[in-house]
Amino acid sequence: MPLETQYSLRSPGVKRLMREAKELANPTEEYYACPLDDNLFEWHFTVRGPPETEFEGGYYHGRILLPPQYPMQPPNIILLTPNGRFEVNKKICLSISGYHPETWQPSWSIRTALLALIAFMPTKGVGTIGSLDYTSEERQVLARKSKNWECSTCGKISEKLISADNAPTLTQEESTMLETIALKAEEEVDNKKDGSQLPAEIGGDTPITPKGRAVPFSLRETFPEDSLRQRNAASSSEVEEVHQEITDEILRASIERSKRDKFWRILVYVIVAVIAVLIMRRLFLM
Repeated sequence: MPLETQYSLRSPGVKRLMREAKELANPTEEYYACPLDDNLFEWHFTVRGPPETEFEGGYYHGRILLPPQYPMQPPNIILLTPNGRFEVNKKICLSISGYHPETWQPSWSIRTALLALIAFMPTKGVGTIGSLDYTSEERQVLARKSKNWECSTCGKISEKLISADNAPTLTQEESTMLETIALKAEEEVDNKKDGSQLPAEIGGDTPITPKGRAVPFSLRETFPEDSLRQRNAASSSEVEEVHQEITDEILRASIERSKRDKFWRILVYVIVAVIAVLIMRRLFLM
């Protein structure tokens, strides 16, 4: 059964996911993602390991679990392919994942999540949930083995990506979003009394510069003031649009509920009136 017939297209979350599924329908060289045939809120994805790192040449497959409140609430991300950076079959801790709803922004998307995942594969886990600290040699071995890894649902994952060099170019808005995306520690990191820097993954000043075409930018990159205002305006506009859709949905539900309540009130009044008439007839005919 097509997904369009399984869900209400009036739902903002469903409309958003349908649009993203259409945008991500064609695989790129770096990533591919699509919803399951019977569940719009569970996606499978494949990403290529970033070049010039120990993950180069690897193919990494996983699941994205989206809440009913998406895009107002973040997804959960699970890696299925052994990779040496993230634990398999376990929700990983990213600032764009369900572990940190306070940092999620509705303007982010599944594409944003995939780009962030690729960008942070070469970084240190600093004790975050679902992180591993394998050696570079161990990760290279796993990258080579991943070429033959198969998903029971999707098949051989290395066939999911295309080899053509046609990865979509990042927009300035996406670059701005990704500037704020960083790994979060499982527990709060205590600030040292001497004021030493925190790692960049958890808010420090040390920049992270992901390698490879998938994320061709620095997370600390700055832009001209006018361009920044335009991106902020675009992001705010999208957030307002989502809020408006949700508000409209609530209003429609309220109107429908009001109509139902009115119908039941009228029905009760009619029943009471009929009972009153029967009682009156019985009293006067006795």
